Amino acid sequence: MHLVNRLKNKEESALKELMNVYGDYLLRTAYLLVKDKQLAEEVVQDTFITAYQKIHQLDEEDKLKSWLTTITVNLCKMQMRKWSFKSILSNFEFAERVTESEQADGPEAQLLLDFQNQSLSESIQKLDYKYREVIILYYFNEMKISEMAMVLAIAENTVKTRLKRGRSYLKEIIEKGEDESATQRKTSG
Repeated sequence: MHLVNRLKNKEESALKELMNVYGDYLLRTAYLLVKDKQLAEEVVQDTFITAYQKIHQLDEEDKLKSWLTTITVNLCKMQMRKWSFKSILSNFEFAERVTESEQADGPEAQLLLDFQNQSLSESIQKLDYKYREVIILYYFNEMKISEMAMVLAIAENTVKTRLKRGRSYLKEIIEKGEDESATQRKTSG
């Protein structure tokens, strides 16, 4: 029997399977959106509870992943409204553990890769939530624009506009950071 049908029959083993199949993906998504390990874990738990309770609302079985992503994104939005995330510091080690990153050739290369990942993560966190959301879904979750439009319940052109603006703002943030680093090296060196 298919996973969705087993969930509709309220089989506990189906819920465990759902968690095993989609847990890491949803946790990575939630963490990249809220940048807090415990909160991301809470969002994912709530996602699975909501999915289990409302599985009868899922009409097309092949849309399970995007349906779960929609629930996760909406729960992250609700959390972002509740909290001021400006004060939360980046903890990129958790994101590295959650994401399946490729190993660098040596310790120097790994250190450089870690620094670049942390800088990128910090730059992404400086974006407004609506731009951060589309950047993460597009680049980290590799969602298509049509899928993102469905998950976020916005028009495809809105997704494209947010992506374009998000990339532009991200580029400005990164360039500004590089300019500040160069200025600091000149004054301290």
